[in-house]
Amino acid sequence: MTTSVERAQYSDRVPIRSIILRPDGGSGLAGQQARVGGWVKTGRKADKDAFAFLELNDGSCAGNLQIIVEADKGDLGQLVLTGTCLQVDGVLKLPPDGKKQKVELQVEKVIHVGVVDASKYPLPKTRLPLELLRDYVHLRARTNTMGAVARIRDELSYATKRFFHERGFRYVNTPNITTSDCEGAGEMFQVTTLISEAEKLEKNLIKNPPPSEVDVESAKLIIKQRGNDVAQLKSAKASKQEIGAAVAELQKAKENVMKMEERSKLQPGIPQKDGKIDYSQDFFARQAFLTVSGQLQLESYACALSTVYTFGPTFRAEKSHTSRHLAEFWMVEPEMAFAELEHDMDCAEDYVKFMCQWLLDHCMEDMEFFADKIDKSCIDRITMSAKTPFARITYTEAVELLTEAVKNGKKFENHVEWGIDLASEHERYLTEVKFQKSVIVYNYPKEIKAFYMRLNDDSKTVAAMDVLVGELIGGSQREERYDVMLSRMKEMGLPIEPYEWYLDLRRYGTVKHCGFGLGFERMVQFATGLDNIKDCMPFPRSAGRADL
Repeated sequence: MTTSVERAQYSDRVPIRSIILRPDGGSGLAGQQARVGGWVKTGRKADKDAFAFLELNDGSCAGNLQIIVEADKGDLGQLVLTGTCLQVDGVLKLPPDGKKQKVELQVEKVIHVGVVDASKYPLPKTRLPLELLRDYVHLRARTNTMGAVARIRDELSYATKRFFHERGFRYVNTPNITTSDCEGAGEMFQVTTLISEAEKLEKNLIKNPPPSEVDVESAKLIIKQRGNDVAQLKSAKASKQEIGAAVAELQKAKENVMKMEERSKLQPGIPQKDGKIDYSQDFFARQAFLTVSGQLQLESYACALSTVYTFGPTFRAEKSHTSRHLAEFWMVEPEMAFAELEHDMDCAEDYVKFMCQWLLDHCMEDMEFFADKIDKSCIDRITMSAKTPFARITYTEAVELLTEAVKNGKKFENHVEWGIDLASEHERYLTEVKFQKSVIVYNYPKEIKAFYMRLNDDSKTVAAMDVLVGELIGGSQREERYDVMLSRMKEMGLPIEPYEWYLDLRRYGTVKHCGFGLGFERMVQFATGLDNIKDCMPFPRSAGRADL
């Protein structure tokens, strides 16, 4: 352990975490000079306003550094206000015996003050409900909770990339704009310029009305006149220069008529053809959407690089206001060639365990915050997930267990029978009551799963799996047989043309492959115990809300 302060690589400041998160709490740095910067969490004047105690936080960790500022160093009335930004030089020293902190900073010079109008600043010292903080999404990262969420997200992002990189997966950037509906649910955001172009055209037509039939006919008469001019010059054996100039005027007249005829056909509104919107005039010359999953495109790379993954934003236009839905969310999606459902479940379990262990090893300060303020069981929950093998049962076995529970007096709001899509209450019963650990359910009825999932030999179920811990993961072995997939698509009423490229993966060098998708915000929610997934995303988008 060093006895000197460690500066940030691209700044003169010393990150507060490098002081207070040392094993000795920073006491070994006593006597060292340090420049720190951050935002005041709380402040109070003392000894008849001779000096002030400030709790400073720079976001590098959950903890604050106490700094002491004497009255001659700055305006204490401003410095003590919550939200004030400070950068100061000072000396680290040991506090008096009996104090909670192991080290504090005696300020020698105030370098910078970012002032706050306390009458308008919306984040007081007291804790605000997370729901209210969503109205201040641009400031809420300064709160203890949202700062901790940001650090948890960052660590889980790094853990994700490390997990897959160490296991030979290649990272592939899949498109945000797609012409394919992976889920087949139709709840997609459409990407189009037709509306904006129609609005521009309407304004243009008002400002510059299209030519009338009379205008066009008058322009055609000018063509006739210019043609006569050329004929007369030729018969009079005029010079080439004169004839050339007349021909040029004739050509201009013809071009003018073409433009007028084209403009006369313009109609306000969105272009249509045969009573339907004419997407051939759209930006991509066809319907396009924001992706709900990168899986289909990723499969094309799995069928070339063998093991790949993508990690990026996905979108769903589902008008849901529940605590578990977002319109924009991030997905982690691996795809593996030469692999089957069993391998898929192994990878999913190992990945979840890796992330949970990563949080225990690298984020304990923030996890302790969530255990203290949000969910007392969160550390125990991720510890169990990291250390305990997941239970694995078939969908049929799951329904049998739920049916048995009902017979024994358990009441569910959603009816239990074979063929239903398991509801959250069913999944919670299996994980929290029956097995008391993470559970993977596999081999689901084909009617409730997507067209690309491999049909099992019983022709009733597909090789799909869900990791029920926090409703984190859904995956499957993909259907690699061309004829079976084509039959499934027709059975589900899907158009074939948009998926011809996807079928090509089965036509040319098909291979057994599998994959899954993990909802990243669901993982953050599972780890932290936050009630609403909108608080697991820096800038949440949901029905009716798209702030910033």
